[in-house]
Amino acid sequence: MKFVKESVIRAAPERVFAFHELPDAFQRLMPPWEKAKVIQPPTSLKVGTRVIVEVTILGFVKQKLIAEHTKYEPPRMFEDTLVQSPFKSWRHQHIVEQHKDGAILRDEIEFEPPLGFLGRLAAPVAILPKLKKMFEYRHEVTKKWCESEA
Repeated sequence: MKFVKESVIRAAPERVFAFHELPDAFQRLMPPWEKAKVIQPPTSLKVGTRVIVEVTILGFVKQKLIAEHTKYEPPRMFEDTLVQSPFKSWRHQHIVEQHKDGAILRDEIEFEPPLGFLGRLAAPVAILPKLKKMFEYRHEVTKKWCESEA
């Protein structure tokens, strides 16, 4: 399955990429409504760097997510892959491209939900709306920082 969120940001692509390299960027991008605890924040976006987050699923089940950065091409893109999670697979590309008004930020996520056929059947109501809400928040946070005075 695939999820894509794209936004135009009135800032240079280098500034948009630089936001993601801030030491606290990951924490800033965590929506306040998410029941998640960052166990190990990323130290960089470079290949091999890991992020560990503990999330609460269904209100009471704690699950550890481990993401590893697998591509790093500044200032154009970086990628992370979940190496431990309930998902069968998860690859997230963060892409920054030139735009006439500044930059386009595009998040592309390819994933295979848990529970096989049942997970694929439930994804349009259980996973995709949650991703949409989360990435609307993340893009808004990024946009505010990038478009503010440096």
